[in-house]
Amino acid sequence: MPSNIAFGASLKRVRMSKGLTQEDFSDTSSRTYISTLERGLKSPTLEKIDAIASTLQIHPLSLLVLAYLPKNKPNQKLDKLLDDVNTEILNLLSVDD
Repeated sequence: MPSNIAFGASLKRVRMSKGLTQEDFSDTSSRTYISTLERGLKSPTLEKIDAIASTLQIHPLSLLVLAYLPKNKPNQKLDKLLDDVNTEILNLLSVDD
């Protein structure tokens, strides 16, 4: 699945789970922009992901993790995905030392 489609699905899933409408993002973005993101027609910038996550009251990485989490058996794959990311980050940080 293309990343813009996966991000849009992630955004819509979280928005709906929080009981928010697209109009609830008016301080962050227009309803039209949120709609285009949810339909995978556009990809957001990092700044926009931060603003959207703030409106959702979640960490921006949560949106991205949901977008990259495989659809099949997501609960079993979440721990592996987070372990892999943790290992990569620790390895990258150790290079700086």
